[in-house]
Amino acid sequence: MNYKLLFPTYRNRYLFVKRNLAKWNGNRPFEKALHLGCGEGDYDPMIAEHCRQLESVDINEADVGFAQSSNKEIENIDYRVDSALDLQTKDSSVDLLISVEVLEHVGQPEVMISEIRRVLKPGGLVIITFPSLHFPFTYDPINRMLSFFTKKKVSQGAYAFGHTYLIGRKEFLRWADQNELEIVEEHRLSSYLIGLLEIYWTGIIQRIFKANSTNHTDEKKKKTVLRPSNKEPWLVKVTDLIIWLDKLLFGWTKQSVGQGFILRKR
Repeated sequence: MNYKLLFPTYRNRYLFVKRNLAKWNGNRPFEKALHLGCGEGDYDPMIAEHCRQLESVDINEADVGFAQSSNKEIENIDYRVDSALDLQTKDSSVDLLISVEVLEHVGQPEVMISEIRRVLKPGGLVIITFPSLHFPFTYDPINRMLSFFTKKKVSQGAYAFGHTYLIGRKEFLRWADQNELEIVEEHRLSSYLIGLLEIYWTGIIQRIFKANSTNHTDEKKKKTVLRPSNKEPWLVKVTDLIIWLDKLLFGWTKQSVGQGFILRKR
C-alpha cells in the first residue's frame, strides 16, 4: 500500500499530476519524459504509462536506489543520480518534464528553471508543483505570525521537509517568462481545511518514517517506509472527500499550501 496517499496535500498533488498526464497525453504517449526529483519513485509507475521512455533522476542516491528497487518490473524507466542544477540530459531532448516539490530544495530555483528550458523540446510540456509562499494561516500559524516581525523561521509547518525558502507566484512567473515557458494552466492545491487537518504533524510523521526526511543527500538508511507497494488504501476515499470539501469551501481564496502549473516551451 502507498500510505502517503492518505495525506490530503500529497494526494492532491498526485491527482493533479494524474489528471494532467491523462489530459495532455493525447492519442499517443510522450516519446521521452523526465521526472526531475523522483524521490522514492512514487509517481514513476503512473508517469511510465504515458511515455515510451522515462528518465527518472534525483540527487539522493539512497532514494534513487529505493525507487529502482520498488519499480524494477517497469521496463521503460531509466534511473540515475543527477542534479537539477546541472542535468546530464541533452539539450532539447525531452517532450514532458515532471517535477513535484523540488524547486524549494535546490537552493537556486532560477537555475533549475533554466535547466528545464534547456532540456525541453520546443512545444515540450512541464507539470510542476511546489509549496506556496502564501500558505493558509491554518497550516502554519507560528511562521505566519513570525513573518510580521522577523525573517527567521521555525522548521515545522510550511518550513518542514527541509524547506528553507518558499516560492512566490510572482517570482515563479518571472522565471518562467525569462526562460520562454508559457503558462498554460495554474492551480492552487490545498487550502484552509486541509491546512488545518495537517497542521504540523505531517512534518513529524515524515521525520519518523522517512530516512531522507529533510530531502538532503546525507541520510542513507531507510526507515519503515510509507510506500511498501503502489496500491491505493481503501481509506483514500476519505482523503478524496476532504479534498473535495476543501475546494468547495475555500476554492475562492488565493492562499494555498501548494501551487501547480502546466507550462509549455515556446
